[in-house]
Amino acid sequence: MSTGDALSIRPQTPNQIQLSELAERFGLAVAGPGDGHAADTAVTGVSLDSRDVRPGDLYVGMPGAKRHGAAFAAQAVALGARAILTDAAGAELVAEAGVSIPVLVSAQHPRELLGDVSAAVYGTGDYDAKVFGVTGTNGKTSVVYLLAELLRAAGITTGLSSTAERRVSDEVIPSNLTSPEASELHGLLARMRERSVEAVAIEVSAQAVVRHRLDGVHFDVVAFNNFSQDHLDEFGDLESYFAAKLALFTPERAARGVVVVDSPYGQRVARESQIPVTRLATAYGQQAEWHLAVTSQTLDGVSFVLQGPEGAHFRGSVPVFGSFMAENAALALIMMHEAGIPLERVAAGLDRGRIPAYIPGRLEEMTQPGSTGPRFFVDYGHTAGAFEAMLDALGEVAPGKIIFMFGADGDRDTTKREEMGRVAAVGADTVIICDYHPRSEPPEAIRAQLLDGARGANHATVIEEGDPRRAVRLAISLAEPGDVILYAGPGHEDHQEVAGQFIPYSARDEVRGALREAGLLS
Repeated sequence: MSTGDALSIRPQTPNQIQLSELAERFGLAVAGPGDGHAADTAVTGVSLDSRDVRPGDLYVGMPGAKRHGAAFAAQAVALGARAILTDAAGAELVAEAGVSIPVLVSAQHPRELLGDVSAAVYGTGDYDAKVFGVTGTNGKTSVVYLLAELLRAAGITTGLSSTAERRVSDEVIPSNLTSPEASELHGLLARMRERSVEAVAIEVSAQAVVRHRLDGVHFDVVAFNNFSQDHLDEFGDLESYFAAKLALFTPERAARGVVVVDSPYGQRVARESQIPVTRLATAYGQQAEWHLAVTSQTLDGVSFVLQGPEGAHFRGSVPVFGSFMAENAALALIMMHEAGIPLERVAAGLDRGRIPAYIPGRLEEMTQPGSTGPRFFVDYGHTAGAFEAMLDALGEVAPGKIIFMFGADGDRDTTKREEMGRVAAVGADTVIICDYHPRSEPPEAIRAQLLDGARGANHATVIEEGDPRRAVRLAISLAEPGDVILYAGPGHEDHQEVAGQFIPYSARDEVRGALREAGLLS
């Protein structure tokens, strides 16, 4: 079942809370022409976006990069907002708009209250589901989906929030952000509780931590898988980016943690965590409570054995190539174990340990598995770390050449582009550089940085083809039976952002169409 009629998902039977209670609990002043009605006014939802306001909402007007959210107060009221929460500057804008509903005025930035206020409005503070959070640079989405599949195998009704989509049991909602705003997250959790969801898996970005998107949520178990350069346009340096992820491992955020300690950053998380953590190692000789061994791998999947303390063990497989995918599954299994869900219960719900994972746009095969012709995969990876992991894995299982096509984000971290090109050229036989989301940057300037890195590696054949549609067909024309084509970047996305315009584009649909044209897909 899929739904996408609104910007956010809400409970069908909403909770309600009196404004007077919110004002007292959070130390808010009441202003506006409607202040005399505050005592007998109740709200049933929270919205940050005036376009998403529902009747009965508390509309939160926050200062923005271009305009203050309170400037849209009249629009919010027209759609049924019953009250407004804002700061002093916003209260003045509301007064100028002449609206006649109560205004709650915060002395601090409204974003700092948003999570706790949303939890109070939606009544999610006492939600007793198991809540899992996954952070890291690459692979968060895969861990969340594997966790959801394993929870279902254990007979547990599950919800998830990821970059690709939100799920409430069997209900699917498209996603726009890795981590939704706090008001959206609590509305989602309220719907999950309404649908008797017993466990929730949430993908957690560094931005979510520093922007208060997780406020009002306490995780039973959080996990850290890996760390590499990304988002330096926002965080400035690696240390600040790392600190945002480490902040998830505090008593205010979570009860327990699981950490992959193969890297120095993972070892730091294990040392500096303020909550109890258990460690997973895949590298030989690394000290940890849990150890993972890959037993076999092909283009069609990877098999593994996981060993833990006190005889805990699991033997399984994932139908996606790469030892990192076995690591993702192991991380999910350990998180469940830490939450008190026995691995035996999980194994009993699977067919000989096979985890039936479908992860939208993550190493998703467009050709038929087991095809004797070239194989084509699409992935969302867009960092040098992701490229290296995928290409290393392909190098172990691809019978023929590796053709790798990709682009880079415009208006984002520019310092990683040359390294992306270099890593791509070291790991592939042929590299095709095309456009991804150029945004406001000249596409040829982005490609030039990627090309410099790729050509500097002096390894792969490097080709520039800006148009991704032509690049897909070029890649197919170069491929022979046994070769593997990997298209990294767009994954599950359905558009390209070019000069402020969102142009419809699905890499998955484009690849399928091109494969049919070439007679490689029925």
